[in-house]
Amino acid sequence: MATDILTTPDTAAPSAPAKPARIGLVPTLHHSLALGGRGATKFLRSPLQLVDVVLTPIISLLMFVYLFGKAISGGDQDAYVQLIVPGVMVMTVFQASIGIGVSLNADASTGIFDRFRSMPIARSAPLIGAVLADFVRYAVCLGTLVVLALIMGYRPDTTVPAALAALGLLIAFAMSFSWMSVWLGMVAKTPGSVQGLMTILVLPLTFASNVFVPADDMSGWLRAWSDVNPVSLMADTTRGLLGDGAVAAPLAGSLAWMAGMVVVFLPLAMRAYRKNNG
Repeated sequence: MATDILTTPDTAAPSAPAKPARIGLVPTLHHSLALGGRGATKFLRSPLQLVDVVLTPIISLLMFVYLFGKAISGGDQDAYVQLIVPGVMVMTVFQASIGIGVSLNADASTGIFDRFRSMPIARSAPLIGAVLADFVRYAVCLGTLVVLALIMGYRPDTTVPAALAALGLLIAFAMSFSWMSVWLGMVAKTPGSVQGLMTILVLPLTFASNVFVPADDMSGWLRAWSDVNPVSLMADTTRGLLGDGAVAAPLAGSLAWMAGMVVVFLPLAMRAYRKNNG
């Protein structure tokens, strides 16, 4: 009998490893907010990143107003300040969205994503949390720019709710486009390549827009592109909310671009993240 016990094969099939339970929307949001708070704290404790975010809008506004302002505006520098400040707001938050892809690509080499994978959190939380953490980056950037613009003589003709709506839309615009940077951060080999690729994409959108000159002063083909350029549309939306311009049409175009960027690049970024991290 003992022999039978020893020689009888175990006919029970080995159990398959249990699949991780699917995490719902509310826990995913909770995990993302927790990681977003971690990222925001890390940013605020990094002097180099803070200096970069503060200096970029200062240098951009001073350079375009005092170095190029008179030449572009024909001498009416005060009127040019009213035109360019909303455009520079769009430009600076748009360019600030490059940083998230660079940061995530650098984090990938430290093993932090392996640590996140071992934790009982939603798989998408690290990327969503990183995007949410950038809210602080954009808020610091815009706050610096608003203070400097007021010192330079910019006077918005608007209400407080409209001004807050403009700032909120600018941050939402940058966060939407940051998903393109996140995706590149997941597929590029080095942080430097993310920086280079995003710069190639961002510069044509910025300089072929109505940020620096009115669309009426552009040639036909350039004006046609500027009219559908997301940077131009967001600049016109911001000008309308901070002044007395039209809002409905450029706002609709801006929201369409923002939704398109999230719909296209969020799934691509998540797929690349899962592929790279098992």
